[in-house]
Amino acid sequence: MNYRKWRYEDIFRIAQLERECFSDPWSFQMLADTFFGENTLTAAAEEDGVLVGYAFAVCAGEEADLANIAVAKERRGKGVAKGLLSRLETDARAAGVRKMFLEVRVSNAPAMSLYLGAGYVGRYARPRYYGDGEDALVMDKNL
Repeated sequence: MNYRKWRYEDIFRIAQLERECFSDPWSFQMLADTFFGENTLTAAAEEDGVLVGYAFAVCAGEEADLANIAVAKERRGKGVAKGLLSRLETDARAAGVRKMFLEVRVSNAPAMSLYLGAGYVGRYARPRYYGDGEDALVMDKNL
């Protein structure tokens, strides 16, 4: 597995993964705008020339918000998300980030397990955070 920063040509595949993985996906244009954001950190997981996962975070000073992390269905449970998260954390530290935040659906046990295993701590719930009314758990980690 090769972990690297996004390239512009990745955005079409990333948008495709967004639609496959999320009920309220980011559009191609939103992802393209994010790609060009000067405070955005990106990570892509590529296997045999095929993008199988991606993640990105938005930095604000010494803090960063993990916006999304997604892995193709057939590659889940194989450590890809863990590798993407690790790559983002490494890049965030290098950019001067000291704390990473994220929101995760309270029903997403696999994601919560990933974050807890990586040292994130649940802080509080955001009621009805998602468009469908589901709550989010806010988690953070000191880098």
